[in-house]
Amino acid sequence: MALQISEEEEENKIEKMKKKNGLIDIEPEKSTMAASSISSLASSFASLSFSSQVSQKPNALTFPLTKSRSLSPSPKSFTTLRVCAAVASPSEPFKDLVKTRLPGGFAAQPIIGTGRRKCSIARVVLQEGTGQVIINYRDANDYLQGNPLWIQYVKVPLVTLGYEGSYDVFVKAHGGGLSSQAQAISLGIARALLKVSASHRSPLKSEGLLTRDSRIVERKKPGLKKARKAPQFSKR
Repeated sequence: MALQISEEEEENKIEKMKKKNGLIDIEPEKSTMAASSISSLASSFASLSFSSQVSQKPNALTFPLTKSRSLSPSPKSFTTLRVCAAVASPSEPFKDLVKTRLPGGFAAQPIIGTGRRKCSIARVVLQEGTGQVIINYRDANDYLQGNPLWIQYVKVPLVTLGYEGSYDVFVKAHGGGLSSQAQAISLGIARALLKVSASHRSPLKSEGLLTRDSRIVERKKPGLKKARKAPQFSKR
């Protein structure tokens, strides 16, 4: 009995020593499974065959070529139509009339007056006629766009003296707008009527038709938005 106990103790000591040193015997079943797995791996690697030549060019995807369509329209898609029409401008007949009625131009006429308003300047010539008014080779109603106020500005000096059907008026106006041009024409007609007779001064002056309106747009000031308008005040 003592011998058997001593043998078991020695075996236990040997197992403990193996566990400390990491030298534990593999069980027979586990060892057979490991050997079989290694052999299967070796056989699978042996069955694989690698080609020594590797293609240098990568595989490229090829697409079928299609016809490119340009966005620019084809010359046959559009057809151009050219219509040539000779239309006489409305100023042509009045231009011939002014040339025949005013030989030598505006400056050569005896009854002439110059009127100004804002940036507009009007040179007015009076001739005996039927009361026709031509502004820049156009009829007054057409040139002033049928505005009754602007037409009234032009006719007031003649109506004041009762000459609305006695004189034809020829005008060259430039600068400014239609409103200021109409007022400049009124002053020019009044000044031209003074050359007809000096007795026209008192009725024209009483109506204020000989006074040059000197009002113009006030200039913009530095630091302001307009002439008087200032930017909004901010306390903070």
